[in-house]
Amino acid sequence: MPGYGDSPPAEMVATAQGRVAFLDRVFQELGMRRPVLISPSMSGRFALPFLLARGDQLAGFVPVAPVGTKDYAAEQYQQVQTRTLILYGDHDTSLGPQALQSLRHLPRHRVAVVPDAGHACYLDNPEDFHRALLGFLRQLK
Repeated sequence: MPGYGDSPPAEMVATAQGRVAFLDRVFQELGMRRPVLISPSMSGRFALPFLLARGDQLAGFVPVAPVGTKDYAAEQYQQVQTRTLILYGDHDTSLGPQALQSLRHLPRHRVAVVPDAGHACYLDNPEDFHRALLGFLRQLK
């Protein structure tokens, strides 16, 4: 994502509105209509504003212990009707449970805790992570 990791700072994504516009453009350029947005960790800075502003354009949302959940109020989350699978590893004792405290206000959510996994649960236990993800995706059909 622009402005993260080793990429240079990017003015276009300096605001939440800019990050929403960036994701919207990515989806348009790829020809994606009603994608499922999977958001691990730092990508929460992009995915959460998009979910709150344009969640109706998503078929589903899968936050994986994302950052930025405290930036929004329970009332904002309660307005979102996007089906959501909240995922985190059972050894992630900080960001996973912290994100759950905010994301549990999404009305159409369910939670899957990946056993024997930390913050990067998709790396620590990919089999159980993918089992939970695929089960959620099947329910969206």
